[in-house]
Amino acid sequence: MVAARRFDVVLVQLDPTRGSEIQKTRPCVVVSPDDLNHRLRTVIIGPLKTGGRSYPWRVPVSFDGRSGHIALDQIRTVDEVRVVKLLGRLNDVAAASMLKVRGDLFAP
Repeated sequence: MVAARRFDVVLVQLDPTRGSEIQKTRPCVVVSPDDLNHRLRTVIIGPLKTGGRSYPWRVPVSFDGRSGHIALDQIRTVDEVRVVKLLGRLNDVAAASMLKVRGDLFAP
């Protein structure tokens, strides 16, 4: 198991899924705050997608030499056993952008 921290990029096994949920094992960004990550056996993640369309709720990022988006419309809570390994961490600009978009997405 990986001790995930907010803004970590981790490889997560998302299957099984239903309907239009993002599938397979893929990189995801840890969205949940560290207080939650250290106290619970779950983490809140936003899957990374390459390609596809750009939407206001998908944060553009570059990670490991590839461009893509954090799909904040596909946020989900997963058990920590689904986290396969740590891949890296978002840079400060991408982290700040993710927090802003997440705040806008859930604002009243």
